[in-house]
Amino acid sequence: QLLLWIILVLFLKDLFGVSMVIPLLSLHVKSLGASPTVAGIVGSSYGVLQLFSSTLVGCWSDVVGRQASLLVCILLSALGYLLLGAATNVFLFVLARVPAGIFKHTLSISRALISDLVAEKERPVIIGQFNTASSVGFILGPMVGGYLTELDGGFYLTAFICFSVFILNAGLIWLFPWSEAKLGSTGNGPCLDKKHVLSEKSNHKLQEAVGTCGSQAREKTTWRPWAEVLSTLQDLKNLIFSEMWDIFLVRLLMSVAVLLYHSNFVLALEERFGVRPKVTGYLISYSSALGAVASFALGPILRLYRHDSYTLLLHSSALTCLLLLLYSEAQTVGAVIVSSTFLSFSTAIGRTCITDLQLTVGGVQASGTLIGVGQSVTAVGRIIAPLLSGVAQEVSPCGPPSLGVVLALVAVFIMSLNKPRSRGDMSDKLKGE
Repeated sequence: QLLLWIILVLFLKDLFGVSMVIPLLSLHVKSLGASPTVAGIVGSSYGVLQLFSSTLVGCWSDVVGRQASLLVCILLSALGYLLLGAATNVFLFVLARVPAGIFKHTLSISRALISDLVAEKERPVIIGQFNTASSVGFILGPMVGGYLTELDGGFYLTAFICFSVFILNAGLIWLFPWSEAKLGSTGNGPCLDKKHVLSEKSNHKLQEAVGTCGSQAREKTTWRPWAEVLSTLQDLKNLIFSEMWDIFLVRLLMSVAVLLYHSNFVLALEERFGVRPKVTGYLISYSSALGAVASFALGPILRLYRHDSYTLLLHSSALTCLLLLLYSEAQTVGAVIVSSTFLSFSTAIGRTCITDLQLTVGGVQASGTLIGVGQSVTAVGRIIAPLLSGVAQEVSPCGPPSLGVVLALVAVFIMSLNKPRSRGDMSDKLKGE
């Protein structure tokens, strides 16, 4: 329990530090002389780096252990924010974003660490609490950053504070009582032997893919971490695309659907109802706060569903689809508020369930890799959504959320077709517990 609270503090401090800086990046790069186009390219470069690095870093954490991977990621991310605070031209600004783009995966590794530390039935609730911490961090951080940036040299001060937060987190990880942690999939401990929703044949493939971690950890004289990472990714590739394609496809579709909803939210309300951006900002803060509250309801909801994450994900996705439809067809601001209120709950529950389902189906032996792949899928969604939103918005202000309805409906259809296969094994597992 103590370890989980330490991870929670790490999680909250990380997001608090980053959220102080992120809203100020576009403003600062323009102050350095960058054009809007160059500023947009700089912003997109971070997402591209995350897309290609998240799976590699996640797999690397499975191979070398959570402590080593967390320390390296935290320290190199801290270096990135220190360079950001020292950047005096666009070139140095872009250079400073490279370490963070490649190694800023501390939250993914923390989620993998959670899967190592907690029982499977408790995992969705704990992950939900961590998602709450992210909401709280992103509520407080921008307020502090906005205040500091009004001071002389405010951005540089903010970046240095963020750097200091990362250094404090590195010290916390160094002092972590790792000897007391019973880790499941890293080099710090043996691999767990758990049942999975996969068939026996697929489960055997996964064990072959990641079961070598213990034996190779003992052979430290010939151990080559990056070679092991590439080997594990190669072995997992066929498994992920043959057995888990539907989970990752659903994640992509739902991510794009929700991102389309957010993409033109401020502009759409102004064009459709004449709502001022300031009022829309209050509505966004209200939705964020509700998303944080949703995690507290996750425990009772999971008990109601008898810890069947697949069915809960199916129902939350269907609810998200209906709410997106309600929003796109809303004739009054009241209907928008109602749809936004319930969307905060359905999307928060859906994010938690899809992560838990990846770990349940894929197994905790490769939790870092699986979470990394999930982050890459989400990164693809962040690249696709703005393009789709721009095209759809040419048709109507309601175009992006209407397209989101179609994508969410496809995701629900895919889950409905695959539901019997997963639910049957899940029920057997729960009965065994």
